[in-house]
Amino acid sequence: MSAERQVTVLTHRRPAEVKAALALLIAAAREAQVKLRFDPEETEKLGLEAIDDEVVVTNAEIVDDVELCIALGGDGTILRGLRRYARTDVPVFAVNHGEVGFLATLEPADLDEYGFDRALAGDFEILRMPAITVDAGENSSLLAINDVSIHRKIGARVAQLAYGVEGEEVGSVRCDGLVVCTPAGSTGYNLANGGPVMAWGVEGFCVSFIAPHSLTARALVVSPSDCLSLANCGSDSVDVSIDGRPAGEIAPGAQIYARFEDGAACLAQVPGWSFYRRLRVKFGRLSS
Repeated sequence: MSAERQVTVLTHRRPAEVKAALALLIAAAREAQVKLRFDPEETEKLGLEAIDDEVVVTNAEIVDDVELCIALGGDGTILRGLRRYARTDVPVFAVNHGEVGFLATLEPADLDEYGFDRALAGDFEILRMPAITVDAGENSSLLAINDVSIHRKIGARVAQLAYGVEGEEVGSVRCDGLVVCTPAGSTGYNLANGGPVMAWGVEGFCVSFIAPHSLTARALVVSPSDCLSLANCGSDSVDVSIDGRPAGEIAPGAQIYARFEDGAACLAQVPGWSFYRRLRVKFGRLSS
């Protein structure tokens, strides 16, 4: 192969469910003369160790020098790809093998009409996704594509959480936790909390409470230029999750800071798919 082309492949935890799509991807990569890179975890999970194929690169390091990341899985797998390739120009092209797959580019059934050959040829639009940068102190910085959630520990007392904007405390609420989300994440945990749905393209991030012990606690949409502080005012530590994955805790009396970062990641989209069509199709399917 001349001018070697490479693509990173990520899959979810149920390899049997992506077997058919993976076979189609390998065939398309062979035709397009593209190498598919699988890291050690993917290699073992998918049982690729014994494959002797110039297209499939096993036990490969995940690197930035690829032209595409293909995710076969649900929103968790897609978010993993978006976080890994955040602040690069590598787009994530996702085929939904999860429950909702709100971020997915395609459903598996769509591969009959829109195959991996088109994906490998770059026949898609790119949506720049914002993120939330979390400053947790001691030079610790985390990046969330969907949301940052703070919640009381299992078996612990109700949390007392406060949030402020640009140094001004806005509210302090007894609750099970709170969620800070991007527009992309507003249809997840935030929506379950009764927070607003924010269309993709809106600049800003939202704060909503998990089971607030208050009649007046309301969600707040924060300006993208403002710094949001999140403080633990209770006597027990609270857990922090990034895009649904454990990421640490906040000790009593401590706080973390969240900032909006525009255009942090690249999501591949089939031409013609709007946010509102996605909202209708994805959630309409769940309610039918």
